Amino acid sequence: MTVTKQFLTKSQDIINTIEKQQEVISAAADLFAESILKKRVVHLFGSGHSRMMVEEMWPRYGSFPGFNPIVELSLSFHNLVVGCNGQRQAMFLENTPGLAARILRNFDITEDDTALIISSSGCNVVPIELAEEFKRKNVKVVALVSSLHLEQSTSKHADGKKLIDFADIILDTGAPVGDAMIYIDGMDTPVAPGSTVGGVLLINSLKAEIAERLVKGGKIPKVLSGAAIVGPERAVELFESAYDEHAHLIASLYQNVGKGL
Repeated sequence: MTVTKQFLTKSQDIINTIEKQQEVISAAADLFAESILKKRVVHLFGSGHSRMMVEEMWPRYGSFPGFNPIVELSLSFHNLVVGCNGQRQAMFLENTPGLAARILRNFDITEDDTALIISSSGCNVVPIELAEEFKRKNVKVVALVSSLHLEQSTSKHADGKKLIDFADIILDTGAPVGDAMIYIDGMDTPVAPGSTVGGVLLINSLKAEIAERLVKGGKIPKVLSGAAIVGPERAVELFESAYDEHAHLIASLYQNVGKGL
């Protein structure tokens, strides 16, 4: 069997794992759609490569407003690798206690908000503390993790808790321990991670489920769509109106920041 065939076979296993979570995906979509129908947002966060799942949800083609993508460049700016803004610093910072609270200090969070926090290991400090902060504010949290990897990993949180300890709903990417899935003769370390495969499947399953609920709730999502599908004029109209809606939603997160402190 070629290594490509091996990767595709293991990816099919991941698809099977996602398929078994349809009820959990549905429950998460219920929470998220409720926030959007109340004109609030779903806060999205992922440090490191988990940032990819944030951007997969919004904004991109086939997605719609209703989400607050919390992307800290200090935790996810990877392309320089070394030197200033390098990977060593990012990996250090994602285990810095107190940073999560400083991030959320920027937003007016309400109980009508919800949150999706992505972390394969579920063991780094910032994602854990972010979930902990959301729970203090009575915000429902959905954790997207790689369960097998999480189970075999040691938390860096001061009290040993993991992301799932602060989650109301847990979604599993189905990736193996260590994430990489393919062993090659002559190498003692596997290559080709699987968490992105599972993560993208979960994100887009959620996106479709949320959209269906919004339509049933009387809110037609403004989906970023290609001109090849809807024509150039409609495509521009959708992009502009979607971005405007996002701006109005995000503006509401700043209106009362710091009041009452």
